[in-house]
Amino acid sequence: MICWINPFTGIAGDMLLGALLDAGAPLDEVRASITATGLTGWELDAERVSAHGLAATAARVRVTDTATERKAAELLELAAAARPEPVAALGTAALTAIARAEGRLHGTDPADVHLHELGGHDALVDIVGVAAALHALGVTDVVCAPLPLGTGRVRAGHGLLPCPAPATLALLEGAAVTGTDLRGETVTPTGAALLRAAGTRYGPPPPMTPVATGYGAGTRTLADRPNVVAVTLGRPLPPPPDADPAVETVVTLETNLDDVTGETIAHTIVRALAEGALDAWTTAAVMKKGRPAQVLHVLARPEAVDRLRAVVLTETGTLGVRQTVQTRVAVPRRIHTVEVGGLAVRVKQGPFGSKTEHDDAAAVAGRTGLPLRVVAERARRLAEAEHPDASTQEGGTP
Repeated sequence: MICWINPFTGIAGDMLLGALLDAGAPLDEVRASITATGLTGWELDAERVSAHGLAATAARVRVTDTATERKAAELLELAAAARPEPVAALGTAALTAIARAEGRLHGTDPADVHLHELGGHDALVDIVGVAAALHALGVTDVVCAPLPLGTGRVRAGHGLLPCPAPATLALLEGAAVTGTDLRGETVTPTGAALLRAAGTRYGPPPPMTPVATGYGAGTRTLADRPNVVAVTLGRPLPPPPDADPAVETVVTLETNLDDVTGETIAHTIVRALAEGALDAWTTAAVMKKGRPAQVLHVLARPEAVDRLRAVVLTETGTLGVRQTVQTRVAVPRRIHTVEVGGLAVRVKQGPFGSKTEHDDAAAVAGRTGLPLRVVAERARRLAEAEHPDASTQEGGTP
């Protein structure tokens, strides 16, 4: 699923969460992911509001813990406990980005950074909540229109700072931005960090079929316009049946690991995929002196290499990463949705085969009690029956 974001007046974590809830993200699943972190003393509600006549959803976080300052390491530990695992990966990626930005600005080790306004319950709820909502909606591609940056000053823990705040600008490196006539903070560090962690691309809506749109309201009331961010969910448009295979440049990152646990490698793969890797996997190897090892491979588009290399280095502690520039041929593929047990399952179909999306099949298996292999096979057969131009072979990632 594609998620296209239109930050009409800017973006903040609670605004994005409200928009995703408005677009259909299940509130109970979002709450469950936040509860898994072990955080206590919070409540999350979705309140319907009207902003200049436009109906929107406001994500309301109510807390009994009034602490607003915590070490980044404490918040990272909580976010890492979120479930399911992809939610934890995106949440920790966003918090890590914030800690690095603050650490660079203040000349402090990211692990020792004290987060002031970002250290409260509401920041963690927003971050994990957005990660959970994106996961629940099946979002795999996030695209955003250029972000409008306000002017003036904002009050922070270190006093008055210019808008945009220094931490926000650091987190927006590589993003697309534009000026606006609005004064004050229009893009918050939390909003910028979530976009960065989600591997957001910037530009107009990509070719897609819209299926839902949601509006998330901010806390500020503007005199002449609704203070909202809009998200539109859409299914990618299939390429023409006679489309030629696409040749594109990709980069493979590799590193040999002989002193890293399997759990750490698995977490690194999940986080790399959450940050935009095309694929990630390991192969067994024997290193010098007969030591058994795993070679970690991460397949990336050129624009994502720096971000994904940082993930491999920081998560595994390896001392080096090899980079190989390659070309790959990607044949046209379509994604069709069928129902198994009354629940939606996506099936990817190409000219030479089809394959059921594992996460969808696993979710249906968990809810219906059917074996995973049965769900996957039923979905594949349904898709091929509805779209008989696909073969019965299965393929993987080129």
